[in-house]
Amino acid sequence: MSKFIKLKKGFDINLAGKAEKRLAEVDQPETFAYKPTSFHGLLRPKVTVNEGDTVKAGAPILFDKKNEKVIHVAPVSGEIVEIKRGEKRKLLEVVILADKQMEYVQHKKYSVSDIGNATREEAVEHLLSSGAWVNIVQRPFGIIADPEEAPKAIFISAFDSNPLAPDYDMLFKGEDQYFQAGIDVIKKLTPGLIHLNINSDHEVAQIFAHAKNVQLNKFSGPHPSGNVGVQIHHIDSINKGDIVWTISPFGVIQIGKLFLEGIYDSSKVVALTGSEVTNPQYYKTYTGASIKKMVAGNIKSDNVRYIAGNVLTGEKIDAEGHLGYFDNMATVIPEGDYHEMFGWILPTTNKLSFQRAFGLLSFLNPKKEFVVDTNLKGEPRAFVQTGVFERVTPMDILPTYLLKAILAEDYDDMESLGIYEVIEEDLALCEFVDVSKHDVQSIVREGLDLIQYS
Repeated sequence: MSKFIKLKKGFDINLAGKAEKRLAEVDQPETFAYKPTSFHGLLRPKVTVNEGDTVKAGAPILFDKKNEKVIHVAPVSGEIVEIKRGEKRKLLEVVILADKQMEYVQHKKYSVSDIGNATREEAVEHLLSSGAWVNIVQRPFGIIADPEEAPKAIFISAFDSNPLAPDYDMLFKGEDQYFQAGIDVIKKLTPGLIHLNINSDHEVAQIFAHAKNVQLNKFSGPHPSGNVGVQIHHIDSINKGDIVWTISPFGVIQIGKLFLEGIYDSSKVVALTGSEVTNPQYYKTYTGASIKKMVAGNIKSDNVRYIAGNVLTGEKIDAEGHLGYFDNMATVIPEGDYHEMFGWILPTTNKLSFQRAFGLLSFLNPKKEFVVDTNLKGEPRAFVQTGVFERVTPMDILPTYLLKAILAEDYDDMESLGIYEVIEEDLALCEFVDVSKHDVQSIVREGLDLIQYS
């Protein structure tokens, strides 16, 4: 039975630079990167290619030594030009110089009736051997799903409430057939329900409105209402020992294409957004695309921050950097490398703040779009308990006490305070409103790692 959940806690960060609903004409990037860092828990990746090798799209390029069945494949065809490593030889990127004409590894094709007749074991094997399995994320911990497990349910968030989030109708227009095929495949992976969660505050994209074999749930309210972790909490919360899986709409579509077309197709539409973009708009590309050609001649100033993803959870990159595996947007905002004397105490209409004391006049115009930069407006300090974390977290947990339990490495308190219910993105707003300037998301991941590997 479908549910309607109205959330009151949270905060919408209304920024300037939303992408206009048009698909730009631009040459494809020359390079694409596969980033193992996009996957939590991928601690021992083994690269199976060398610089100078040529690969087809969908060809294996690495696997996890802990679970060799889960392979990672090339998003595009071309030449491996760089295997980039960081400190302690941590694998950061496998960079591919893309072919002008894409070549694909060919897999078995399924008709709609074939999908209906396929067994769970057959579906799992096909997903593993093709590389499409990595789209499925397991909660708790936010890691690649274990194919040996059977989740109690699978959750799909059909909207994004993050700042400057792209329009899903633009991202997935015309992919209805593949989305439904993907739903039919992943339905075989769980004895429970597939929850498709939509935003009741806005018009629902056609691709989701007519989906079958799902329970359609409606959510209303500010960010983080679009976070799948928040949705899980209100529909079928995670207790110790529970396992649920999540997958993005793009992942569902990619699985549908794999079964119907017999190829691992990483083509996607991404948004270039942000106040420093001259023409924020959409681009057709592939997973791991370099933003170089998207931003060339399209940026208002030189002193900017390039972000793969959104401003809350994204990764800092340079002007030739690459998007991560799950990214469907890039954001460009001003760099905040300056000092502002007593800037916090002056009333203004130009500052965005959850605290009315710091941005009182901005609340007079709630629809105003703000230009924000990366300046922290202060330095890290003692953990100040203000109760503000609880006001932006629409979950029945106590984030302040949870974070303190993590810092104290108190395993019992972490479990009782809801560590199994969250990953970094679910408390990203706490980091935004934190007057103590703590790296909340890193603290959350530290706690998850402590529980997972203890």
